[in-house]
Amino acid sequence: MELDIFQIIWQSGWVVKLVLISLILASVVSLSIVWKKRNNMREVKESNELFLREFKNSTDLKELFEKTRGLPDGPLKLMFQRGFLEIDRLRGERSEEMIGEILERYVSKFGLSLFSRSLEQTALEANERLDRYLSTLASIGAITPFVGLFGTVWGIIDSFTGLASGGNSLDAVAPGIAEALVATAVGLFAAIPAVWFYNYFSNENSKVQSAMDSFSKEFLNSIERILV
Repeated sequence: MELDIFQIIWQSGWVVKLVLISLILASVVSLSIVWKKRNNMREVKESNELFLREFKNSTDLKELFEKTRGLPDGPLKLMFQRGFLEIDRLRGERSEEMIGEILERYVSKFGLSLFSRSLEQTALEANERLDRYLSTLASIGAITPFVGLFGTVWGIIDSFTGLASGGNSLDAVAPGIAEALVATAVGLFAAIPAVWFYNYFSNENSKVQSAMDSFSKEFLNSIERILV
């Protein structure tokens, strides 16, 4: 007996159809998130690389601020801008020659906590953007196998119903078993990519977080060097 996968889906019960539709929609949502996150991650990496190139080749913070204003907004650029603006607020209307003395007095009294909090807040906001939609991927990866399992159980119930109604041949149980297998396959098709890409993007986000932590320390060191 030859079984056609599309015919099986078409002739399946409304419960299995509902299960399959929900799994297909979950898979579409998952792939859409993957596409969006992939593009966002590429933009973040490119922006950070462009900013770091300017940061390492610059010795003047004000000059660096002006040079990087036209760069794409990335975590490192935004951290630097917020930190520099804190310096600018301390400077106020005073001359450029007084900035070192102003910073020295402020840091000797309060330390670098003002700048550190500013950088941490920007990093936290960047992390929130990086983690956006990852919980949805995790939920799809965790739930869809159980949804597929529900379809599997329901298909097996249909098979036993066919036997109970007097059918004792393969033709009586094959459709229900086939529905069960299709539901299981579609559930795994939706879950496996979601889990894999969730782990992938989580790992990439950790790398960006490490880059932000490293830059934060380096930027604070730059502020300290002004005082030397």
